[in-house]
Amino acid sequence: MNPLQIKIISVAAGTFICALVIDNIGTGSSTSSTSSSYAYQSSSKPKSAKSNNYSSKKSCRKKGFNLYGKVQFVESFPDLTIQYVSSFPDIKVEYVSSFPSSCGQWQEVDSFPDFKVQVVSSFPDLKVQKVSSFPGMN
Repeated sequence: MNPLQIKIISVAAGTFICALVIDNIGTGSSTSSTSSSYAYQSSSKPKSAKSNNYSSKKSCRKKGFNLYGKVQFVESFPDLTIQYVSSFPDIKVEYVSSFPSSCGQWQEVDSFPDFKVQVVSSFPDLKVQKVSSFPGMN
C-alpha cells in the first residue's frame, strides 16, 4: 500500500469511530435503535425479556384501523368487512352511545366515522360477536 491509500483508510476508520462515539453520546447509551444497526454490537446490553411481553397481547387494530371508536355501516367502499358470529369471534363488540374509547367499543354514527364497515356473509376481515359487557379482542 502506498501512503495515500493508508491515509484514506485511516481517515475513513476515524470518521466511522467518531460517528459511533457521537451517536452514543447523543443517545446516552450504546443500545439505541440507530447504533444497533452497526455490525459490531457485542458490548451492547441484551434486551430484557420484559420488553418482549407486549407481543403476547393481541393488538386492537386491523388493516391500520383501531377497532374502537365511531363506526359507520356502509354498503360499498368499506374500510373493513365484518361477519356476525355467535362463536369463535375475532373481536367482541359492545355498542355504546358515547365515548367508545376502549378495545371493542363501537358507537354507530352516520357521519365522521373513525372507520367504515360492511356486513358480509362470507370471507370477512373480522368475525364479530355482539356483547353487552367485556368487549375486546380474543
